[in-house]
Amino acid sequence: MPMLFITTEASGEALPMPAMSAPLSANPSPFSVDAGPLGKIYIGGALTGLAFWQGNPVPGDHDSRLDISNGQVFVQKADGWLQFYVQAGAYSLPSLGTEYFKASDLPDKTYGILPQGFLKVVLSDSFSIEAGKLPTLIGDEYTFTFENMNIERGLLWNQEPAVSRGVQASYTAGPLSLALSFNDGFYSNVYNWASGSAAWTVDGSNSLSFIGGGNLGTTHSSSFATSLPQNNGTIFNLIYTHTSGQWTISPYLQYSTVPSNTSLGLARSASTYGAALLLNYAFNDNWKLAARAEYIESSGSFTDGAPSLLYGPGSNAWSLTVTPTYQQGIFLARAEASYTRIGSSAPGYELGKNFDQSSQGRLMLEAGLLF
Repeated sequence: MPMLFITTEASGEALPMPAMSAPLSANPSPFSVDAGPLGKIYIGGALTGLAFWQGNPVPGDHDSRLDISNGQVFVQKADGWLQFYVQAGAYSLPSLGTEYFKASDLPDKTYGILPQGFLKVVLSDSFSIEAGKLPTLIGDEYTFTFENMNIERGLLWNQEPAVSRGVQASYTAGPLSLALSFNDGFYSNVYNWASGSAAWTVDGSNSLSFIGGGNLGTTHSSSFATSLPQNNGTIFNLIYTHTSGQWTISPYLQYSTVPSNTSLGLARSASTYGAALLLNYAFNDNWKLAARAEYIESSGSFTDGAPSLLYGPGSNAWSLTVTPTYQQGIFLARAEASYTRIGSSAPGYELGKNFDQSSQGRLMLEAGLLF
């Protein structure tokens, strides 16, 4: 009978997944398996832990924690007409101004132990279709800690879908990249969302992206991962990215709106308006400094029946985050200081043990391996 011979070798090829932004970079020599007729399959992962202290935790949270931020494995086939990507394991998703959930608990509440995975059919050098559990097109921050400039996700990210089940078509023509997806939005398991992106690479240092998505119908279901108001709304981003020498600069704008719908208990419409600036400065190949500044506000008031999209109707918030980062090969270590301030809110919608505190500071450490 025929035998399947498997060999292993390192490769210097850049892999498309998981998506990464500065200051961290994926392993430049990922482990690969020559699986005969299946072709080359790459195997990598993220094994990272974190420790943090925070002020004004909400009930159920703690002043300090030790936890795993990523215990994940990535398996992918990245060439040929049929490709795939599988990401599996445990993870936590720390984000500003929200309760922290442990990596042992969060997958069951959100995207499971296989948070992302899809099949991809490459029809030509410029056109492909993929289907499965897809990373969202929305926003300027990715889902997992190691993918981003900062350990914690930001205030604008809290308004966005992170992982959606669906299908996506992607097309490139010179400096223009287009993507269109039909999916279940905020992981609702109801397939009535459409999202799309158009990115224009101006030159080697500058790019501009317009992104949008929204519910084409009405979704009554909700869960920990599926916010009822946001999942029935629409959201748009305008993102500019500039890279030059040691600098990466990415300002972006975000607008979201939720229509009134009495069948959902939404007596009035409401919107959010946000702006953020993401920065990264590379001192050298090993040491980098990332920073983020954000502001977001929501419409409505406590008397007009508008839904709470932030910290109560009509509330606002701003944040500052600084993240010095060290990476040597597959090893990473970074520290983070963040501060979140809430305005125009009211007790019951804020932070702290009694939900009556308007600010939160955090100090965080993350270290581990990207292999």
